[in-house]
Amino acid sequence: MQRFLLTNAQVVTPTEHFTGSVYIEDGRISAIHKDRHYPEGIDLRGAWLIPGCIDIHSDYLEKELYPRPGSVFPLPFGLHYLDVRAAACGITTVFSAISFSDNVHKNRNFSEAIRMATQFDQLRPTLLLRHYLHARIDPNTHSVLDHLMEMNQLESLYMVVYNENIPGERQFSFNQQIEMRMKENGCTWEAARDQLLSKFQLAREINHRLPIQMAFEGKCILGSHDDTTVNHVIEAKDAGAVLSEMPTTLQAARKAKELGLWVCMGAPNYYKGGSHCGNLSCEEAMEEDLVDMLCSDYHFPTMLGSVVKMMEEGIHPSKAVNMVSLHPAQLLQFEQEVGSISIGKRADLVAFRTERAIASVSNVWVDGVERYAAHYGAKTVSLSKATGINYKRGTGA
Repeated sequence: MQRFLLTNAQVVTPTEHFTGSVYIEDGRISAIHKDRHYPEGIDLRGAWLIPGCIDIHSDYLEKELYPRPGSVFPLPFGLHYLDVRAAACGITTVFSAISFSDNVHKNRNFSEAIRMATQFDQLRPTLLLRHYLHARIDPNTHSVLDHLMEMNQLESLYMVVYNENIPGERQFSFNQQIEMRMKENGCTWEAARDQLLSKFQLAREINHRLPIQMAFEGKCILGSHDDTTVNHVIEAKDAGAVLSEMPTTLQAARKAKELGLWVCMGAPNYYKGGSHCGNLSCEEAMEEDLVDMLCSDYHFPTMLGSVVKMMEEGIHPSKAVNMVSLHPAQLLQFEQEVGSISIGKRADLVAFRTERAIASVSNVWVDGVERYAAHYGAKTVSLSKATGINYKRGTGA
């Protein structure tokens, strides 16, 4: 029976922040002691102790596999380093986004995405953290209908987000997409425009949200990506979505909250003080209490970095931490197992200190097992491998 005590920590629970101790027994939190310091415990020397961050959308896998055009690395290599990076940033559950579409422009089709996801399934037990797949699925192509059964068999697939690829409809305007196509293909403005107009006309005639909903409802959390208009949100809600992921306008975010959807924004948007592509500012949405949670989007360090920034700006530690832990757990229906420092929950925990407005992670535990430890004074880092540490909707490993 494994037992240990973490003491002299700044403990953050869903409603409180205090100096205290947390007792771990057989991988779960068995006791929480407020204002108590035990000499026999592992002394965290005043570090923050929070539940591990739950990242519902990360684009890191693509970055690890394709760091530059024409440069491709094998999945086991890329996933290993994604895993280590996430641990060092205080993330204990990662949803890696894979695009499922007929995207000839990116040399990726449904079959290739399924092959990658199948290999991802096989590699999960070898990793430090809990890993799942987040499918960005294109509903505006007939090809999706041929692959829904295969996708449904993927063990790690637990989130499916409608990712419309109609040019000019969502994150980037039509003119922005023309410029992007010109740069990537080395073609003229007219040629890029004609390519996108052809794609626009074809995609507008196709909408397979209903069969996607029927294929994954009950297995996966359904959401919508880059909602821009009120109608986008209504369409998503009608297709079973419970999440509006990175809405690009205040109107869309307001409608999502009105309809009872969870709203997730990118942590880089909050940390940097605005969207890198000129869309809705996370801070602006937070001023209206429209944001439930943050995800790493394209930058792992900004999850904990945003927690530190929020606290420095006067937001209560519990509210800040809940946005990267408890609220994502509730969306995923994992809240009975993880997402907060509460008695009976799995001990997915992170200890960190703040230095120069940076969160410096010293320890990460998953199921009460230390997976990552950084001793900055000694300049050493240790990692320990995990086995079989995933779960669904509150069930055991």
